[in-house]
Amino acid sequence: MGNMMFGQPIKILVTGAEGQVGQALQELVAEQSSFELIPLAQAQLDITDARSVQEKLGEYLPDYLINTAGFNDVDKAELEPERCFKVNRDGVENLAQACGEFGVPMLHLSSDYVFDGHYASGYTEQDEGAPLGVYGASKWEAEEILRQLLPRHLILRTSWLFSECCTNYVRSTLARGLNEQPLLAVDDRRGCPTSALDLARVLLAVIQQLHNGADAWGTYHYSGAEISTLFAFSEAIIEEARQYDERYLPVTLKAVASVDFPTEAQRPSSSILVCRKLLHTFGIRQRPWRTELSQAVRRIYQTSA
Repeated sequence: MGNMMFGQPIKILVTGAEGQVGQALQELVAEQSSFELIPLAQAQLDITDARSVQEKLGEYLPDYLINTAGFNDVDKAELEPERCFKVNRDGVENLAQACGEFGVPMLHLSSDYVFDGHYASGYTEQDEGAPLGVYGASKWEAEEILRQLLPRHLILRTSWLFSECCTNYVRSTLARGLNEQPLLAVDDRRGCPTSALDLARVLLAVIQQLHNGADAWGTYHYSGAEISTLFAFSEAIIEEARQYDERYLPVTLKAVASVDFPTEAQRPSSSILVCRKLLHTFGIRQRPWRTELSQAVRRIYQTSA
């Protein structure tokens, strides 16, 4: 069972290593010796190819697999449902089957989009999935398949993910802030922004405890602390950017309703995930997203400078 020998790093294979969480995991692990990461980008491992998944797992035999790969373009999913299901559902099935064969536990990222957003007070892990669109349905079906196929799995649902890399709400807001006058932001959707770096920290902390014998498989929620609207989140993003770029000083924000901001996919109006189970089981507290946002924006400007 795994590398339980003292001092030997825990070997983790990461799929989708070029994405937000994949990059954050690589950054965190670079600073510590307790983990050995095998980061595989989509070009190195296409999870929709069952044979390739088998081969890579057999080649590396990791202690754990973290699946961060996914088709995450929510609007595009409505236009390309087959491709979305192929990656998000069938890809997870391929991983779960191979993990079962090689005895590798799997941690899998899921989403607030498995819910319809009608619970204003937030969702717990006990709530039944009721996705509104293709993306949410593909994530929900993937969860159900994983639960059936692999007893040693951990599903971590998160919401409103951001970082300094890749496509995400922070980067698109910064871009729109310079092109749109005024900047429109939806004020009737509530949720908790989550930093990819923060989520990566949580994944590693969970693995450390599982590796030390915690028998705590199942479904969990994690998001940044403090409920926000997309409008308030946009405001915070622009405020941070003003410290680095005076072009944002005159930017004004205008609150709009979701109905006035039509998109291909319908989105949940409440994306609030209740994170008590993770706290009670692993002792992991939610971190405030504002601190993380400030670091992400600072880093965007440091790298572009």
